[in-house]
Amino acid sequence: MAFATVLSRAQYGLQAPLVQVEVHLAAGLPCFNLVGLPAPVVRESRERVRAALGNSGFEFPAGRITVNLAPVDLAKDGGRYDLPIALGVLLASGQARYRGERVLECYGELGLSGELKSAGSLFLAAIQASQDGHLMLLPQANAADAKAARAGEWVALQSLREACDWLASPTSANQASACCGLVIESLVQHIAPFTGIIGHIGIKRALVVAAAGGHSALLVGPPGCGKSLLASRVPALLPPLDAAEAQEVAGLQSLAGGPLDVSRWGRRPFRAPHHTASASAVIGGGPRLLPGEISLAHRGVLFLDELPEFDRRVLESLREPLENGSITLARVNGHQELPADFQLVAAMNPCPCGFLDDSLERCRCTPPLIDRYRARISGPLLDRIDIRMTVARLGADELLSVQASAAAVPGVASGDDPRAQVCAARRRQLQRAGCLNARLSPARLGTDCAIDTATRALLQRSQQSLKLTGRGVHRVLRVARTVADLEASENLTEAHVAEAIALRRSLD
Repeated sequence: MAFATVLSRAQYGLQAPLVQVEVHLAAGLPCFNLVGLPAPVVRESRERVRAALGNSGFEFPAGRITVNLAPVDLAKDGGRYDLPIALGVLLASGQARYRGERVLECYGELGLSGELKSAGSLFLAAIQASQDGHLMLLPQANAADAKAARAGEWVALQSLREACDWLASPTSANQASACCGLVIESLVQHIAPFTGIIGHIGIKRALVVAAAGGHSALLVGPPGCGKSLLASRVPALLPPLDAAEAQEVAGLQSLAGGPLDVSRWGRRPFRAPHHTASASAVIGGGPRLLPGEISLAHRGVLFLDELPEFDRRVLESLREPLENGSITLARVNGHQELPADFQLVAAMNPCPCGFLDDSLERCRCTPPLIDRYRARISGPLLDRIDIRMTVARLGADELLSVQASAAAVPGVASGDDPRAQVCAARRRQLQRAGCLNARLSPARLGTDCAIDTATRALLQRSQQSLKLTGRGVHRVLRVARTVADLEASENLTEAHVAEAIALRRSLD
């Protein structure tokens, strides 16, 4: 009898729990048993390992082979266990020997020829292995994951034969390069965020306020007025992610199974799902409880164009993450809580035909049809949207004017970058409360958003005329606090609250 253990890691949510690949060889009729809650793709590794061993010049042991993936109550999925299983068989049969002293973790899918292929995303596994001080053996195709995770030490390999040669004579491992923490400063585009967009001065100001405080925003206007173009510039107003945030965002991308795009490291995500997307695609879920668009937009912007066209279940599911910044996915076989602290920017037409109150086209919609169209967005969801602005269509003379200032933004001095003001306002908020104004707790509103008697009277009148709920009043105060932070003002004034009220227009 012979026994060997090789370490690897599974992926469960944003965690990478350690998996012990235990291989036991015994006399008896030839068989290859794989136990420990393996998914079908893991069970198929028996045939890949058998062929890879033979084609790499090794002998497949005769007799009874049992491979246990411990812990047995943790589901194992993916092709990452091929290499540890193959190495376990070779170590147990005496065809390979590890002469190093470091604790190893092994990953890799095996081709039938013995070639090592990508094991999917290993970003989360690389982070955890680095924290535990383990050395990683991984495919060359996954080297970018180890680099981006700043893994302590790792060895990138191309074949099973190369892995066995390395075990027999361990050489120096690759070290995480400082440049993989990556050149975040170089990712900031040093151009004005609104370059090329003529007019819409008030909308630009609204988006600057939204970006500065992390507030949700809704743009309403006729087709072709520039709603989508304006919304696409919001990420350019935001500061780059810091190192911890970048790893968090990359971890969610890793969980979704997408490739790690090192060129976009440190950039805030911008997700724009089509309105036909299902609830599982937007919110997350499915058999493997994968993150949806709201989690993939974490720390960034979620843009929903044609908002009323989304399925009502999708829209109503946005209410919890808009309040809490997270989403809990519950299924029969388990549940996960994933971060979903995104900034919602949405756009819609004012009516089904899109030309209500338009200067060029006549609206063909009846009042009941308009009411049914707007009713697709429920009151509770609309109440959670801080900023609502109407985007008017520009005239031909304004569009063609070569003297129109494309980058002008109210409240920003000529020549200044609105991004700089957004970044400065965010720094003030984080230093004062530890969060952006959109996430201010009701307890902090009394101290951070204190107002005088005249301002309180203005807010009370607005509450009656606009029929603001308690949540609506709090959100007005949060937006007013952001307006004050953009002006570097410590106190809220009547002008700040008045602008916040103006930014919260209803669809009536």
